[in-house]
Order: sequence, then structure tokens, then C-alpha cells
Amino acid sequence: MTGSCHTAAARGGLQSSQTDGNPGRRIMQARQERVTHSPEGSGKTVWVAGTDLVTFKAAGEDTDGEYALFDSLVLPGGGPPPHVHTREAESFYVLEGRFEFLAEDRWIEAAPGSFVHVPRGCLHTFRNAGQEVGRLLTLVVPAGLDRFFEEVGVPGTDVSDPPPFGPAEIERLLATAPRYGIEIPPPPGE
Repeated sequence: MTGSCHTAAARGGLQSSQTDGNPGRRIMQARQERVTHSPEGSGKTVWVAGTDLVTFKAAGEDTDGEYALFDSLVLPGGGPPPHVHTREAESFYVLEGRFEFLAEDRWIEAAPGSFVHVPRGCLHTFRNAGQEVGRLLTLVVPAGLDRFFEEVGVPGTDVSDPPPFGPAEIERLLATAPRYGIEIPPPPGE
């Protein structure tokens, strides 16, 4: 059983009550926890690697660094290069489309309703194996990948208008990744 905000308040865990500038609305915090709500259509949106339009549903700043949650639209054939997270575990829930996930040395086919968990330290990637834009819900524990996406991402909102992703963008991604504990091995044969 998990506790609720009411349970935390009853235990004396309520630390503060403050307004956020909207009359009548208050933010309640219990032991550095707070309710976070991100309605449909809300959240910062950036293009990552030229093929993934990533919407931040909960960033580390919203969760005290405990996790980050993304809603991603992935172009056909899109996805990141194989990589390893040394700091985070990553979990994916397929909402729309057909994806293939590489976890170490095996490929996993994933249709809508499929869940794939990749532990920290595991070489992995995914790709949209369908002909239409796919959609993934991605949970990263702990947060941190959100800051990487902010740094390498390009603001955007239109899935039909991806930004260029050429040698300069690839070089920036490869140079930035190690600061976030992300290892991107060279392709086989290089």
C-alpha cells in the first residue's frame, strides 16, 4: 500500500503550504513531495537526435530528482544510437506504433501495450519499426536524462517538421553525452 498526501499530513510530514501566484490555488508539500499534474498537450517539447519529439511530462525539478517521464513521438525508422546509461534505468511503454528494442545482444519486438525495462548499465536502443509516427511513454529513474535532452534538444512542437540532424548535431550529442553518464560506443567496424 502506498501513502497518500493525506497520510503524510496525518503523520506530521506536511512541511509547507504556499501559493503559486494563482488566487485560491495552493501548492502543498509533504516531505519534499508534491502532486504534479501535466495535462494533455502540456510540457516542454524538444527534438532529440532529429527523429524523436520529446515532451517532458515530469522533469527532475518536478520530482525532486526521483524520476523523469517523457511522452515521445518517434518518426518511422527513428530512435537513438545504441548507448548505455551509467546513472539511470529506463523503462518504455509503447502507446502507438511498432517498435524494436535492442537490449544487450537481443532484439525485442514491442507493439502497443508492451513494456520494456532496461536496467542501468545495459547497452540498448530502440527504433520505430513501423511506417507511421510511433509514441512511447518513457520513465527514467533517477532523473537526469531530462537535463541531457534539454541541452542537446532543439525546441519544436510539429512532428511533421523535424530539424536537421547532421554532423554538427551528432558531434554535439557525442560531446555532451559523457557529462550525463551516457556512453555511446562507435558503430561496429569503426
